[in-house]
Parts: sequence; C-alpha cells; structure tokens
Amino acid sequence: MFSKILKWAGIVVLGLIVVLVIAFGVFSFLFNQHANKQYAIDVREIEIPTDSATIAAGAHLFTIKGCAHCHGTDLGGKVFVDDPPIGRFAGSNLTYGKGGLPASFDNKAWLTAMRHGVSPAGKTLMLMPSPDFVKLSDQDIGAIIAYCKAQPKVDRPTIPFKVGPMGKVLSVLGKVPLFPAEEIDHTYKQPADVVKSATAEYGEYLSVSCIGCHKPSLKGGDNPIPGGVPVANITSTGHVGKWSEDGFITALRTGKTPEGKQLKNEDMPWGMTAQYTDVELKALYLYLKNL
Repeated sequence: MFSKILKWAGIVVLGLIVVLVIAFGVFSFLFNQHANKQYAIDVREIEIPTDSATIAAGAHLFTIKGCAHCHGTDLGGKVFVDDPPIGRFAGSNLTYGKGGLPASFDNKAWLTAMRHGVSPAGKTLMLMPSPDFVKLSDQDIGAIIAYCKAQPKVDRPTIPFKVGPMGKVLSVLGKVPLFPAEEIDHTYKQPADVVKSATAEYGEYLSVSCIGCHKPSLKGGDNPIPGGVPVANITSTGHVGKWSEDGFITALRTGKTPEGKQLKNEDMPWGMTAQYTDVELKALYLYLKNL
C-alpha cells in the first residue's frame, strides 16, 4: 500500500514538473518574441543646442526625471535591481568613454532611445522609461540630450541587462514594464515647447513622470517593482485631495506627509521630487487636486 502511495506521489510530482517546464518554455518563447521584435522608427529629428543655459536646464530635468537612479549621477551606469529570480537590471553607461556609447551614437540615436524606447539595432530597450519621455517638448528633450552629451567621459563597461526566470514570466504578464517600445504611440508629434507656469495644464505635462508607478489614472495600485509596497492614489480621491498646497510641497520635499507619516525614499522618491522648483510642484498639485 505504502509503495503505491509513493508511486502515485512520484507520478504527481513528475507531472507537475513537466507542466512547469512546459509553462516556462511558453513564457520564455513569448518573452523572446517581445524582446526581439524589430521596430522601424521614423524619427523626427530636432536641433540639439549646446549653450550653457540649455545644458543647465537639462541637468535639472535629468535630476527630476530620475535618470540617475538607473544610469548613476556620473552617467556611467549602475545596477539598480540584482535579484537572480527577477534579474540583474542595470542602466548603461551614457557617456562616450570606454564601455559607454560608441562615437556613432548621434542625436538621432538619442531621440530614438528616449522618445521611442528603441536601440540602434531596432529592438526595444529593456525598462527604458520612454513612455515618460515621449511627450516631452522638443525643448525639454533637447536639453536632456545636451546635458548628457556634455558630461565627462566615464570609462566603465556597461553591465549586461539580464532577465531571470521570474522576470520573464512577470514581463510577459505585464507586471514588469520591460518592453517600453510596445507602449508608445510612435507617431505622436511633440510640442516645440510648453509654458512653464503654476497651472494645472503644466501640472498635467509634469505628471507623465508619475504614471510609471501610479498608473495612467494616477490612482495607484500594485507596485511595478516586484515585492514593493502598494502605490498610493495621488488624485483628489486619495490623500492628496485632503492636503493643502503647502502640505503637498512639504511631502514631496521632505517625505513627511501632513498625516505625520515619513515616506521611505525607496517607496516614494522624495529625494528626487525635492529637486522640483516651486512652480513645478504648485502646477503638479493643481493638476492632481483637479483629478
């Protein structure tokens, strides 16, 4: 009797292993389909200024867009997720030093990467937040590119981006946004510039940077980072609706909410939002308060 139980238990375990192997094979196949999809992008080229004022504006945008989180403050690249089941996610070296960008990486390549999430080889750039950049004005995207190109060369090999088995499954299920090129309207025509003032309209323009975590509705939900805490609702129906403008600005500058809660920077990057100007924070507050 006992031997029969062991036999059937072994058959069940073996069956589960076979099912898991087949399921993972399907997910791996689908992952490769997404990762190797070719894109033929018609890039609208723009002039990239090189004056000091533009570079300074680009430095500010580089900071408030969180570019350093993935690429490092020196733009030399860094690992920002290192979890074998999920993967090793690393931002590339964005300078023209050894291990960084080739000399052939021109303005068109910058625009293709930033606005379209596509590499020079025509494939999606893994986890590149191009959905946040695609609607930036020509002036703003040009300023970021100008700033990046003006930085000193860093001799540091780009660490290979590696997706683990769980990362592949989660990306195929849409839980980890590894394929930005699939999320973008590649025909979108960006404005030449936007009016930077304390208005809800400018706040809407700025709020694009919030969508990656807080969802397109800005009502939050599951964290896009596996294992992360749930993301807050930042519309008027959430806590922000109860906050004053001063309370909102304090929360985004110090991480301390009007309720007295101290936000962890890894959950809500207030160290980054602290760099927003008063005009930017007031505009964002007006927009969120009206949602």
